[in-house]
Amino acid sequence: MSAAPRPALLLLLGLSLGGCCRFRIPPHEQVARVARFVAHRCDWASMATTSTHSPVVGQPFSNVFSVSDGPEGSSSGVPYLYLTHMEVSVQDLQVDPRASLSMSLAQTDYCRQQGFDPQSPLCAHIILSGSVYQVNGTEADFAKKSLFSRHPEMIDWPTDHNWFFAKFNITQVWVLDYFGGIKTVSPEEYFKATPFKKIKAQNVAGTL
Repeated sequence: MSAAPRPALLLLLGLSLGGCCRFRIPPHEQVARVARFVAHRCDWASMATTSTHSPVVGQPFSNVFSVSDGPEGSSSGVPYLYLTHMEVSVQDLQVDPRASLSMSLAQTDYCRQQGFDPQSPLCAHIILSGSVYQVNGTEADFAKKSLFSRHPEMIDWPTDHNWFFAKFNITQVWVLDYFGGIKTVSPEEYFKATPFKKIKAQNVAGTL
C-alpha cells in the first residue's frame, strides 16, 4: 500500500485531534491574541490563592482546576470554573476572592511537538490576575455549556457537593511567549482580540 500524500495525512491528523489543527498560534507580536489563544486551548489551570489554612495562613497556595472559556472553537476569553465550597482553595476565596491563574501550551501537544521545554519562553503561557466570583442566570448557563462540553465527567460529579459555576474576573494579563521578558495586556485589549483564525487544511503543518 502506497503512502498517503502528506497533506492528506495532516488533514486526517487534524480530524483525529478534534479539529485542533485547523488553527494556528498567533504571531508573538500579537500579544493579546496569543493570550486569548492560550486561554482557549487550555482545559485546566493552576490557581494561586492566599491560604487561610494552618500552617500556611497568608502564604500563596497553588491548586489545579479545570477551566473553559467556551465550547471548543467558541472563545469568550473568560475562564469559567465548576466549584464546591468543600474545596480548600474555594474556602480561601471566600475570605479573599483575589487569585492568579496560570495556563501554558505545555498542557497541549504543541510544545512537545515543537521541542520546547515547558519553562522555555517559546512555550507560550499566560498568568491572569483577578478575582473569582460565582455566576448565575444566563451566564451560569453559558458557564455550564462551556465546562460540560469540554469536561463531560463533571456532569456525573456528586450532587451533594453543591457545585456552582464561577468565573475568573480578569484585571491584568501577563504573557510570556517569546524572548525579551514578560509582556502585559490590559483586559480591554485581551477581550477585544480574537484567539485564532481558520486556515486552509493544506497549510496545517506546524499548527496546534
